[in-house]
Amino acid sequence: MSTRIFALVPAAGSGSRLGGPLPKQYLPLLGRPLIHHALERLCGEVRIERVYVVLAPQDRLWRAPESSRCAGRVEAVFAGGPSRAASVAGGLHALPAGAEDWVLVHDAARPCLPAAMLRRLIDELVADPVGGILAVPVADTLKLAGPDGRILHTQPRERLWQAQTPQMFRYGLLRRALERVGPEVTDEASAIEALGQAPRLIESDSRNLKVTYARDLELARLILEQLND
Repeated sequence: MSTRIFALVPAAGSGSRLGGPLPKQYLPLLGRPLIHHALERLCGEVRIERVYVVLAPQDRLWRAPESSRCAGRVEAVFAGGPSRAASVAGGLHALPAGAEDWVLVHDAARPCLPAAMLRRLIDELVADPVGGILAVPVADTLKLAGPDGRILHTQPRERLWQAQTPQMFRYGLLRRALERVGPEVTDEASAIEALGQAPRLIESDSRNLKVTYARDLELARLILEQLND
């Protein structure tokens, strides 16, 4: 039996850095909730069997996308926890996946994932023994700040990458990794690294932005309008 591919979207957070009356994933973007755009990008890849959205148990705002692309392919799981890792772990328990099946974990606040990037991620990792992530080489000079706000050190940017999502790993390996490192790890690749594994870096670009601040919504709108042309 061939391995299957599932997607998991943790969406139990409040997005407090962005502010506003709604959790970040439900803020309007081009007339729809922000999370719907992220789900649409995943549903556009036919190799993904099903997309699971991990929500807070008390979530009353969730509505599934109504597009034909997502019809019957998106399922809500009310198992979100207080951290990203806890939500991903809760979602993994709900997946009907075998140990060798693939799971793509994608941020609810990344609405602009280009289809070509998603295809490339799957193409390059589907036979990989570990898995990997989309990421962007760091272009700017990085400074380490001291407690007084002054520069302590300039960090060479060679070989530094900025992690994005999706992050793609085998179901069994990812479950084992998250169980070992606990709920505070900030991304799935870090958990895999804690097992002594080395995930691959698949080059992405800045269009796959994460909406963190209010100003990011306008940039996301511009990118989506170009992607949808």
